[in-house]
Amino acid sequence: MENKYTKINNIIEIIPYIDSLIGKIIVIKYGGNALINETKKIQFIKDIVFLKKLGAYPVIIHGGGPDINAMLGKINKESKFLKGNRITDNETMEIVEMILSGKVNKNLVSLINKYGGNSVGISGKDSNLIIAEKKYIINDNEKIDIGNVGEILKINGKIIYTLIKEDYIPVISSVGTDYNGNTYNINADYAASSIASELKAHKFIFITNAPGIMMEMNNINTKIETLNYDEAITLIKDKIITEGMIPKVEACLSSLKNGVDNVHIIDGNLEHSLLVELLTDLNTGTKLIKN
Repeated sequence: MENKYTKINNIIEIIPYIDSLIGKIIVIKYGGNALINETKKIQFIKDIVFLKKLGAYPVIIHGGGPDINAMLGKINKESKFLKGNRITDNETMEIVEMILSGKVNKNLVSLINKYGGNSVGISGKDSNLIIAEKKYIINDNEKIDIGNVGEILKINGKIIYTLIKEDYIPVISSVGTDYNGNTYNINADYAASSIASELKAHKFIFITNAPGIMMEMNNINTKIETLNYDEAITLIKDKIITEGMIPKVEACLSSLKNGVDNVHIIDGNLEHSLLVELLTDLNTGTKLIKN
């Protein structure tokens, strides 16, 4: 009996957190091991369905780098990157779109529907959701062509609002288009940030392989629990934030600057990290806030 009362008390304790999420848009950038590990993926899907049933409006944006690399390997095509951007020729672009908008996107949609949700999968090309232009890399004053990689110009959020209004969970792949119908590979971090900004999301959640932002790389004891905008800029300048964490933090800062209330970078390896972050005082990563 005591155990049952404990469970009831635990439920009562999360009521204020539930109240704060009802009717609010929660944009989630989904990646890392939580995307490629089947057990973690199903756990994430169940958490998303639970959030929706609580009255929140989750919107998922995903990448799919490991699956793209695997498919390129099958056709003996090398994965090449420059400054974190996948060099995307025409053949690679076909595979990127096939994997992101086909395999990964539809797998997530299918799982959400299987576990009690109601989901629709789209890409940034649908209803001109992500309008982009060709991106170039500037290296030592040289303009380098990296193929069909896009820089986001505009987000047309109408289709997302329509899906939310009709009670669907949108799942979005990071493929965009320009006004001439050309297809572009879009960095999923920046796509998620731009979508969160356009929707003025209550929360923007990054699910990653990392425990959060740390003062010392790979030393979890130096994890920073809360970081404001200016502090994050300083950590990038001081090269405390480095490598793959830089685009994530830059995406977070961009969304804070453009109307998102707060951003969380959380560890997808932890059990139910999404629900723990949103429904308790426990911290599963780093929270970024406005100054």
